[in-house]
Amino acid sequence: MLKSQLKILSLIVFSSLIIGQSYSADNSKKLDVSESAFKCISELAASGRFFVDNVLGNLDATLAIANSSSGGNYPPGSLLTLVPNEAMIKHQQGWNSATNDWEFFMLDISEEGTSISVRGGAEVASPSGSCFGCHQLARSEWDLVCGVDHGCAPIQFNLEQIRAAQVMDPRCTNEN
Repeated sequence: MLKSQLKILSLIVFSSLIIGQSYSADNSKKLDVSESAFKCISELAASGRFFVDNVLGNLDATLAIANSSSGGNYPPGSLLTLVPNEAMIKHQQGWNSATNDWEFFMLDISEEGTSISVRGGAEVASPSGSCFGCHQLARSEWDLVCGVDHGCAPIQFNLEQIRAAQVMDPRCTNEN
């Protein structure tokens, strides 16, 4: 029990230090990401527990890494999401070395579509904590992407709860 509490405390302290630092982003390497990039989750390609897309059109390369049993670096434009209101997108190499060029997004979703409520690097947090704080624990071969055995702390939701959130994406009910 004490070992578990120390691990959690260490994670909180380390995450606070990272979040407290100003992050440096090279905006010339930043992709133009609009709210239209975030679609109904069932329109994205499934890969294990999560869904992927590529805002630059390179879905095959994104899927190759997402489906790899040994990891790899995601190509620029990769969009990953586990639940409809959170996502991450990979920018061009050199955009933000602290986050390995990933930008984290908190989304407001409705039948009408998506609006971006928060976006950025290490400073972005969901109600359960810092996005980067968890993702930074992924072993290097997984390019900050958490999976069941990637080195990240376990999330508070089981697979059934995750699937329930995925199928309740309100954007999917708006048949155009």
